[in-house]
Amino acid sequence: MTESYDAACHCGTVRFRVTLTEGLASARRCTCSYCTMRGAVAVSAPLDGVTFVAGEDNLTLYQFNTRTAQHWFCRTCGIYTHHRRRSNPNQLGVNLACLQGVTPWDLPEIAVNDGVNHPSDGATPRIDGVLRYERAPL
Repeated sequence: MTESYDAACHCGTVRFRVTLTEGLASARRCTCSYCTMRGAVAVSAPLDGVTFVAGEDNLTLYQFNTRTAQHWFCRTCGIYTHHRRRSNPNQLGVNLACLQGVTPWDLPEIAVNDGVNHPSDGATPRIDGVLRYERAPL
């Protein structure tokens, strides 16, 4: 089920190609303090699953708490493009909204991981809930 997508930040300065080993089925949100405020839906890619076409030098890094996770943003438009996961440092989370031709609204349900009780702190990984999107009738 490997799928590849062209991707970019909002202004187009950062452009990259993404290979998702689970396709869009890996889409999820997280309840940790940072992800709750960021609000993005992430899909999973291996560390070598992102290849930059342009603008890699325009990315800026944000880290907090344990500094294990690395959150990358375009320094021009501020869009989060991807992050190296704390729960699995051998994996990247990629902003689904950066994928060309895909939006979070294309998915009827998105799993929400419990990021408050984090697996890296000894908690058992679990789904905390599900976000659902239903288009209103016209």
